[in-house]
Amino acid sequence: MIKKYSIFFLFFWSIFAYSQELENDIYKALDAFMSNKNTVSLQILAENEKIFEGKVTSLEEHLALVILQCNKAYFLKNNNNLKKAIIAYEKAWKRFSNKKLSNYDIIEYCLKPLGNLYTISRNYTNAENTINQYVFLAEKKGNTIQVIAGIINLSVVYHNIGDYQKAISILNQGLKISKVKIEQRKLLENNLSTNLIALKRYSEAQVIINNNIISEGQSQLNLYKNSSQIELQKGNYEKAILYFNQAKKIILKQENVSARLVAKLYTEEAQLLLQSNHPDKALNNIFKAIKVLLPNFTGNSLPTREMLYAESTFIDIFDLYGDIQNNTTIALGSYELSFYVSKLLADNVSSQEAKILNQIMNRARSEKCIELLYKKYRSTQNIKYSKAAFRYSEKSKAYVLKEVYQKKSLFQLNPNDSLLIQEHQLLQRQEQLTNSLIQEQLANTSSLKINTISKGLSEVSFLLISIKNKILKKYPKQNKKSISIVKLQKKLEKDNATLVEYFYGKNAIYQFIITENLISFKRIDLNENAKKNIINFIHFFDNASVINNNVSEYTDQAFNIFKLLNFSETALYKNVIIIPDGLLNFIPFEALLTKETTSINFPKMPFVVKYQNLVYNSSSLFYLRERSKAGSARMLGVFPIFKNTNKQLTYSLEEANAIENEITSTLFMNERATKSNFIENASKYSILHLSTHANSGTFTIPASIEFYDENMFLNELYSLDLDSELVVLSACETGIGKLQKGEGAMSIARGFQYAGVQNILFSLWQINDKATSIIMQSFYAIYNNKQSAYIANHDSKIDYLENKNISNIKKSPYYWSAFVYYGELTPSINQNILIYYIIGLIVLLILITLVVQYFKKVS
Repeated sequence: MIKKYSIFFLFFWSIFAYSQELENDIYKALDAFMSNKNTVSLQILAENEKIFEGKVTSLEEHLALVILQCNKAYFLKNNNNLKKAIIAYEKAWKRFSNKKLSNYDIIEYCLKPLGNLYTISRNYTNAENTINQYVFLAEKKGNTIQVIAGIINLSVVYHNIGDYQKAISILNQGLKISKVKIEQRKLLENNLSTNLIALKRYSEAQVIINNNIISEGQSQLNLYKNSSQIELQKGNYEKAILYFNQAKKIILKQENVSARLVAKLYTEEAQLLLQSNHPDKALNNIFKAIKVLLPNFTGNSLPTREMLYAESTFIDIFDLYGDIQNNTTIALGSYELSFYVSKLLADNVSSQEAKILNQIMNRARSEKCIELLYKKYRSTQNIKYSKAAFRYSEKSKAYVLKEVYQKKSLFQLNPNDSLLIQEHQLLQRQEQLTNSLIQEQLANTSSLKINTISKGLSEVSFLLISIKNKILKKYPKQNKKSISIVKLQKKLEKDNATLVEYFYGKNAIYQFIITENLISFKRIDLNENAKKNIINFIHFFDNASVINNNVSEYTDQAFNIFKLLNFSETALYKNVIIIPDGLLNFIPFEALLTKETTSINFPKMPFVVKYQNLVYNSSSLFYLRERSKAGSARMLGVFPIFKNTNKQLTYSLEEANAIENEITSTLFMNERATKSNFIENASKYSILHLSTHANSGTFTIPASIEFYDENMFLNELYSLDLDSELVVLSACETGIGKLQKGEGAMSIARGFQYAGVQNILFSLWQINDKATSIIMQSFYAIYNNKQSAYIANHDSKIDYLENKNISNIKKSPYYWSAFVYYGELTPSINQNILIYYIIGLIVLLILITLVVQYFKKVS
């Protein structure tokens, strides 16, 4: 018996001894690296880390590995290898969190630097999630210093994405926390003044600056920087430079100041020098900044792409260099380097919110490039400049939608690829978690639940980036989004169509009109009067009475916008594809007038819809994609109706009955029109029709669509997998949502596009229930006959205008022009039959000719 216990004792002792030995080995490897930190010892540490990862089992071993990874990340961060530093910190946090480790300040040594690295690399979604996580942990521990640090860092995130008001709000909350240390209070106040300056609230910012005049350290540095910005806004350049030089002295005196901080300092100084009309001095500073980030760079021109890495300061450097240049080619080359670095940063981003933010930051640069090319085009009339400008415009269009479309296309081609399956599932999981996070935040749920979801999002993001890199290696061409103008023109010729694309910039609207053999490139000055006219025209559709109470004013504005947007240039073509942008997303082009009129009779007015078939799209790339295969038209109709409530859709039942008579349908009526029923059945039908209420959302609440039992928010819609041939959203405001530059409105319609739908009919404002029912009945009668959604959309509007049972007042464009169609130009069945008739007639004539010739020879 004693022998038996001895064996067990020896067995467990050997495990314990081995565990201690492995733990010691990890710390020894780390000590060896720390005593001689260089690239060679880093490589040795990384090799040891791989070995340790496969062996660790005990909590002590896991903790030792976390500490190793955090120290490795710190070294990588200080040596400007931000991408690898982020990966190391992410791995450390994931291990610490999953294994529920303790006895280590994970906030100070992992989460704070990780959040800052996300901010630096412009991955603002992950930055916000990470900072919120450690604020939650710090609050649990009662660590006020770390809570305040989190608030300060969050304010930097919000400032960088342009949400200055949100930054101000959380900074004010931080200032209300008791027992805030003096230095942290100064930092909170300085960040507050920075955001006030961004909102041009200079007097409020000046008060804070005056109160902090005796600050020291980091707060003194921020004080000088903010003072410099205020003097710059006043036009006091000498004073601005004086304050900036004070800040510069503080930074350069610091020990172990990072190369990035010094490079940023020189870049900010260069921006200040350029604004104070010293371009040569600014250029000198730009090269100082480059040489700090690239110590081996010795040239007097710009570095090559191969020398660059994912560092956001490069973007500021190259943008500034481009702004200084008078030579268009050199300026464009510099901006291209900025785009390249921006892409390197975007490669480390997984959420669509972060991608959209990155794209927004690229928009200003796109506008600069288009403006430079417009000047060259105007002076030379060389079509190469209009083509180049069009590509810049396309690059800024629906970046995220295009990316997800390409991912889904690749997945459809390779449905059994385990990597693609995993990516697909993770993307869906990401949107589901985002939807859960939004709902919990709206419900003011406990911070514990919100933190759990945030952790889940961080883990999904980490996995997505890892898988993305593997997919890019396996499918290197799948990330290309360039458009072929030759293919575009050939397709336009085939469709007998012209394409009009707009780029809505800060100072101008740029317009590209493309036909089978021409590219017209125009610039529309976006002065205050033009902006006012566009906004006023959109407001005509706020409610039914606005147009009817001001018919003559409407007709004037409708013709003015027609002229402003050069829409007469499309007059030779029956079919027009429109790629709107900015506020133009909310303009119903069909309701514009082709000439002046004094008529108050709506059916007699020269609306664009009378002369042309209009089809919209988010990008020319979507117009170019292959047409969906027309199959048997099976429809799923969703009609909650909301009977006996204040939301009742009285005419929705008529709409349902009319549709059922026209097309093979499965209808979910009343209590069957639930969200779960829709999700479960939507993918089984080629046509989806939703007759319900929708909401465009607000700045903080996403758009949503109502089912009988509950709402579906936008992110949940993103997580669906749909391959429907057509979706018809017979609901209010399905095309309206928070407008994101380039990406368009974050609307329910976009949600369906993201989910995989190619063709979609939706509304731009709150539509009339009765008018919608009439238009929908007409739409499906025509669609059933011609099998073409864009023709059915056009003809149903004409039918509405010509319907003698509808009064003139109800024929206002408010009632019939709300619905816009985004999708393909599917030829109608009738058109196809006509082609077959013509081909048959030609064949018959040939046969007759041959027979006649034969008999002539015989005779």
